[in-house]
Amino acid sequence: MSCSGFLRLLASPLRWSINAFPHAFVPGRWPLTPSLGQLETRTMATLNQMHRKGKPKFPPPKLGPTFGNPQLKGVVLKTMIRKPKKPNSANRKCARVRLSNGKEVVCFIPGEGHNLQEHSIVLVEGGRTQDLPGVKLKIVRGKYDCAHVQKKK
Repeated sequence: MSCSGFLRLLASPLRWSINAFPHAFVPGRWPLTPSLGQLETRTMATLNQMHRKGKPKFPPPKLGPTFGNPQLKGVVLKTMIRKPKKPNSANRKCARVRLSNGKEVVCFIPGEGHNLQEHSIVLVEGGRTQDLPGVKLKIVRGKYDCAHVQKKK
């Protein structure tokens, strides 16, 4: 774009959004860069701009640890004990689970005591354990092979 064309763009009544036309506002580009006030204003694109650029592209939504599903079924590969972050000092019971979509994840087993062993079928839901890094799923108690939490006698 020529210098005069760029100046004409900046002088037009329509303020250009930096997101709509990123090629027009390259930092440090000669002859001038727009002032901060021009970058902050956002206006609707004109029909000609929409025709030239097409529909706006939005990033895909971020999927949670269950990959967009509320729960997933899985098979326990191994039960393990994890140490929590400081300042906590208990041992947390976890299980490595192969989910029905093929992914292998580490899940927290809530409650006191469990009957899980290798090849147990479990239902897994989202919900991270705050003091265990990397553990973002929990096993649902009372579903499939995972028994309910036993009452204290």
